[in-house]
Amino acid sequence: MQSAQLVAQRTIELREMPDPPDPGPGEVTVRVRAVGICGSDMHYYLEGGCAGYPARYPSVLGHEPAGEVIAVGAGVEDLAAGVRVAIEPAITCGRCEFCRAGRHNLCENVVFLGGVQEPGLLREYATMPAGNAVAIPAGMSYPAATVVEPLAVILHALELTHLEAGETVAVMGAGPIGLLAAAVARLAGAGRFIIADRLGPRLALAREMGADLAVDISRESVVEAILDSTGGKGAHLIIDAAGKPDSLNPALRAVRAGGRVVLIGIPSDAITGVDLHAAMHREAAIYTLKRSSHNDHAAIHLIESGKIDAEKLVSHRFPLVRADCAFSTIADYADGVAKAVVEVC
Repeated sequence: MQSAQLVAQRTIELREMPDPPDPGPGEVTVRVRAVGICGSDMHYYLEGGCAGYPARYPSVLGHEPAGEVIAVGAGVEDLAAGVRVAIEPAITCGRCEFCRAGRHNLCENVVFLGGVQEPGLLREYATMPAGNAVAIPAGMSYPAATVVEPLAVILHALELTHLEAGETVAVMGAGPIGLLAAAVARLAGAGRFIIADRLGPRLALAREMGADLAVDISRESVVEAILDSTGGKGAHLIIDAAGKPDSLNPALRAVRAGGRVVLIGIPSDAITGVDLHAAMHREAAIYTLKRSSHNDHAAIHLIESGKIDAEKLVSHRFPLVRADCAFSTIADYADGVAKAVVEVC
């Protein structure tokens, strides 16, 4: 089968790889139809590693997939050939203390379909546990269904931070995660939503997706903008979707006393010089998160209901043979790209 493989930094090539095995008991084989490109994919592409894990060459990236079940193994009753699915890329054991506690995203024995442990989904077919394939409505496009995984991450972030109705939320970074955060926070009852970035097209899209104030950080201080917008008090919740020193420290300085900061963006390097004094002065809670935790069904419902416009977020589509162009377009912030999706077959 064909696959798009990372063979060196900034180099994606179309290569053949073995077909997956037939599904065993409790497994399904999926024909992959579309895969969203995530920020972590871009870390491997641009930097040769992500979150402390070096890239392996060659490897198949892509962990925001959707496709169609083409075969099921013994004992699989909830899925059948022809069912359209979104794919959860983390295969968990179900036995460790975290799985038993319902925190599957912290599974001690997790196998992640994303390039380092096992090939990701920028390939034509994949076999996996049936529990990792979640049925999507017949009317949901495959590109829209690739948004399920990142949307689930945002839903998990709001679970951790307990957003209350009427609170002011700010997001550092208007990439796909930040844009989804804007839309979800508005649905969750945020009273005011502020988003910051340096790219005009992304700020414009953020306004369309629910932001009250879009701050161009190339022209003004995001800290001052947040404080001015909140009467000097700061935001109740700040989501750092960029993961950089110039996003985390402003977040710590612009959060309200007793507020929360959650780091979603993956730093390229260890962030030094973190302004913990600012956080301590405000008794601000600092959260980190790892992926999502059983939030796929809620994400599918939000897209199906039209409350989250996944089609609007997907700004660019590329065939598998041009996967290299998908990555380079995102790397260069070219053509006003928001979310790029590779349509596999």
